Amino acid sequence: MTTTPKKIALVTGANKGIGKAIVQGLARDGFIVYLGARNPDRGRAAAAELAADGDVRFVQLDVTDAASVSAAAQTIESEVGRLDVLVNNAGISSAPGSRFRAPAEENAENIRTVYETNVFAVVTVTNSFIPLLLRSDAGRIVNVTSKRGSIAEEGAWVGRPNMAYSTSKTALNALTVHYARSLAETSIKVNGAAPGHVATDFNAFRGSRTPEQGAAVVIRLAQLDNDGPTGLVFEDDVQLMW
Repeated sequence: MTTTPKKIALVTGANKGIGKAIVQGLARDGFIVYLGARNPDRGRAAAAELAADGDVRFVQLDVTDAASVSAAAQTIESEVGRLDVLVNNAGISSAPGSRFRAPAEENAENIRTVYETNVFAVVTVTNSFIPLLLRSDAGRIVNVTSKRGSIAEEGAWVGRPNMAYSTSKTALNALTVHYARSLAETSIKVNGAAPGHVATDFNAFRGSRTPEQGAAVVIRLAQLDNDGPTGLVFEDDVQLMW
């Protein structure tokens, strides 16, 4: 294990889209960034592509596989000894081969599949990395959520119905608050970041924002001062109701 004054970040689901833009932004800000990806070839290719932006390191990480999560935590611990920022970015919109359905047409299996990645995996990853985050002077957890997870924000329900995805983000917001409250007496802050309607393969590139624009709120929350908020959800610099 080597010690470094540089801050250390891990971004899950980071070989493309918003995750990749988050890695790039944090690397440019001087972080050592672990780019977590399930597919080794795609992960290594993305890390190599971002090498010019800073110290970007690939780590194999399937967030739905507890053994993979544990191995990634052990790798980061052995290499750098701590973690300053965890970005839970990995997510899916529906089960493979599925489609958006109205609530009355939805089925539990699709919802269960979405929750495995968007909710349950966040618990597995977060709990595995909290010990390393507690070694930081200013640990930060940022959960990438969505305005669609809100049941209070005007405009949150516009567009095609997707109960599985939307309710998974509502659950993720609840997890964010629970972790923030439980870690309130530590140096760790936990917040949710809603990137907005970003054009990625997640939505067949129909979004109105770039990955870099969507990543900006995550990068900001990853670098909050010690008097910054915790247990809240933001889109850009606006706190969302949910």
